[in-house]
Amino acid sequence: MKLYKHGLSIGIQRVDNNFYLTLKAVGKLTHEDYETITPMIDSAIEGIKKPKIKALIDCSELEGWELKAAWDDFKLGLKHGNEFDKIAILNGKSWIQYGSKISSWFMQGDIKNFDNEEEAFKWLNE
Repeated sequence: MKLYKHGLSIGIQRVDNNFYLTLKAVGKLTHEDYETITPMIDSAIEGIKKPKIKALIDCSELEGWELKAAWDDFKLGLKHGNEFDKIAILNGKSWIQYGSKISSWFMQGDIKNFDNEEEAFKWLNE
């Protein structure tokens, strides 16, 4: 029997009104993955006036989404899109780069793709 790992792991750090969010996506994401992660993000942001979130999203092991999970991802972006200052995406896949361009239409902050984590954090902190 082969194990198939998938899901999202999240880290949130708050300094004053600035949030640093790290997210790692692994495998093919499901609706259940978003049912777990969405309340965590909602809870971290609740009650903060005008949060400015800087996020690092590691998609290097992401294989895609189930259809319902893709819709969940879109809804999450619409719900919190104005709360992001910058989003750095780690990946090496062209389809993720195209997807991040489409996501930028619905997000207030800047989105940029990186192949290197060090460069991503440097950009986030500029």
